Amino acid sequence: MSHDHNHLPSEIRHEKPLWWALGLTSAYLLVEIIGAFMTNSLALLSDAAHMATDALGLMIALTAVRLSRRPPDARRTYGYVRLEALGAVTNGLLLFGVGLYILWEAAQRFQQPQAIASSGMVWVAVFGLIVNLIAMRLLSAGSGESLNVKGAYLEVWSDMLGSLAVIAGGLVIHFTGWTLVDPILAVLIGLWVVPRTWVLLRDALNVLLEGVPKGMALADIEQALQQHAEVAGIHDLHVWALGSSTPALTAHVVLAEGGEPEALRRALAQMLHDRFGIEHVTLQVEAEHCGDACAVHGPPAGHDGHDHKHDHDHDHDH
Repeated sequence: MSHDHNHLPSEIRHEKPLWWALGLTSAYLLVEIIGAFMTNSLALLSDAAHMATDALGLMIALTAVRLSRRPPDARRTYGYVRLEALGAVTNGLLLFGVGLYILWEAAQRFQQPQAIASSGMVWVAVFGLIVNLIAMRLLSAGSGESLNVKGAYLEVWSDMLGSLAVIAGGLVIHFTGWTLVDPILAVLIGLWVVPRTWVLLRDALNVLLEGVPKGMALADIEQALQQHAEVAGIHDLHVWALGSSTPALTAHVVLAEGGEPEALRRALAQMLHDRFGIEHVTLQVEAEHCGDACAVHGPPAGHDGHDHKHDHDHDHDH
């Protein structure tokens, strides 16, 4: 029996917006670093640190997108789509590092307040706000489909809020002379991004740990399989994700008396596709429960390498 296994995304749609966002972010990063040192603004420097993380995160995302195009080979039978999750984890860890740096630097400023050129601080932040709004527009479409694009979008979103905060802080300093607002804003920017970074890391780690994809419930899927009239039982059910939008499923299906294995397999695969959006399905149809042999010969979750004399087939609808 021959199979055409192709686990690559059907369409890479988000690379061009990532390139545009990277170009804009890198250009503004240089402006913001120069502006931070010229104005002596920690808030502006903290925003520049986030922007540097944005640029690096976008480069990671682009690298992951390109590598994920590589086809499966003898050593990596699922290809490279999981690099998306690895890129997102790296991105999240970088954001945590930036947040810690900002908190440390702000603590120093609270002890020794420094003079700040508020006018230059505001103008640089206004330019950054424009750049961030354009980048957010470019990345918004793909933020719900790709972990890497989501990570980049979250970073740009945090920088947009950072730019607004820096503008407000610069105006406060200009009209009141209260320079402590600068490290206060820097701390608020750092603390704002932490919970959003955790969400990104949680989703990426769930992919790497072969957890049930976000938005799916294993009990619901098992119940849907059990409802078919020709299904006598379900066991060894595993649902995981190759990438942020590539769910996969394996299961052993015990055939009810008088059932037709091939027709049942195709019916269940179609149901999983229609109801849950699972396209990569591997079902092993058995005349009876395989018993202890399942545990003895079963491979790690996410793979199906059993050697039983049952109807064992795949369904790929890419």
